Amino acid sequence: MDSVSTTSLIIILVVMVLVSAWFAGSETGMMTLNRYKLRHHAKQGNRAAKRVEKLLKRPDLLISLVLIGNNLVNILASSLATIVGMRLYGNAGVAIATGVLTFVVLIFAEVLPKTIAALYPEKVAYPSSLLLGPIQTIMLPIVWLLNTITRFLMRLVGIKTETSMSSALSKEELRTIVYESRNLMSRRNQDMLLSVLDLEKVTVDDIMIPRNEIVGINVNDEWKTLIRQLTHSPHGRIVLYRDTLEDCVGMLRVREAWRIMNDKREFTKENLLRAADEIYFIPEGTALNQQLVKFQRNKKKTGLVIDEYGDIKGLVTIEDILEEIVGDFTTSMSPSLAEEVMPQNDGSVLIDGSANVREINKAFNWNLPEDGARTINGMLLEFLEEIPETNTNVKLGDFAIDILDVQDNMVKQVRVVPNKPLKQS
Repeated sequence: MDSVSTTSLIIILVVMVLVSAWFAGSETGMMTLNRYKLRHHAKQGNRAAKRVEKLLKRPDLLISLVLIGNNLVNILASSLATIVGMRLYGNAGVAIATGVLTFVVLIFAEVLPKTIAALYPEKVAYPSSLLLGPIQTIMLPIVWLLNTITRFLMRLVGIKTETSMSSALSKEELRTIVYESRNLMSRRNQDMLLSVLDLEKVTVDDIMIPRNEIVGINVNDEWKTLIRQLTHSPHGRIVLYRDTLEDCVGMLRVREAWRIMNDKREFTKENLLRAADEIYFIPEGTALNQQLVKFQRNKKKTGLVIDEYGDIKGLVTIEDILEEIVGDFTTSMSPSLAEEVMPQNDGSVLIDGSANVREINKAFNWNLPEDGARTINGMLLEFLEEIPETNTNVKLGDFAIDILDVQDNMVKQVRVVPNKPLKQS
């Protein structure tokens, strides 16, 4: 070492610091890469992404390689710095070299490269993979030996070494990613993705048309009544029943009924019943994601929701499920939430008794109880356990509710005053 000039040693020392910075930056860049973005680039044929993905399949080997290289370089740099310090300042040079090298390594070989790599992981990791791949192949025996010793020591202290890293996301983690992607996608697309994730939490009971609102035709009615109902029907499918909805006999497509009506000879009750499809029944409590698959599998678009006793509770269509994902269609015959809810200047909200509790909670970020009844009217009747009178005041959780109108044993309109300021989503 005495034959090597001091200038050469300083140059070698600078090179060692740069190599140490490269190892440190490469490790941080590799570990902070977005794995899903990396996988996307790799599937698109990006060679650098494929190299990095191959290295990250065994992160333990990669980390061992980086640590071996980094420590070797740092130890060599420390030795060279000691020699340079002693040549320049004698015995005091040891302390001076230690202090200066510590400062240089911390700034230029640790903090600076790792910060840059954390900010721009792709720009650091992709080029670094060109060298890390061959180096890993060359040093594989040493890396393997180091890993073997490490695993043996871990087993001695009872730490499991067979655990595998999984990149799979839970639904809640995926929901968080969608929330954080607000700047990368439109609010509408974000709401649609979140609605898809929520399908398993929502049941057919939450979106069904209640029994008292189901449009049906009593086949025992007179011909004039049947024709008038078919002609003026706003729906594409109508339930056919005999006298009561419990005795339903089929689901008639109005378009098929019009075809029969065009031929007066074929227009008989028997032909109407023959043209009707078989009723498709849906058990109450079925999750929307399951029902969507069942509609597709059974090639159905409409079904009647029944309870455990076989009684009809409501009607669900595939359009209702799609509306839960993409929002209300303009062709919907039901009143929209905007028509049923009227925010007031004083912070209160006038709400129709038929409004859906769940939709109101989503619109205003409220927490009105959804476990039982699905409408405001049903929620209040369930809470009070009696039919209230007009001008009754109710305290329900964080909400003060004034019942403004009661007719036909139903709450028609209420005023809701939340404790917290109104915040529409």
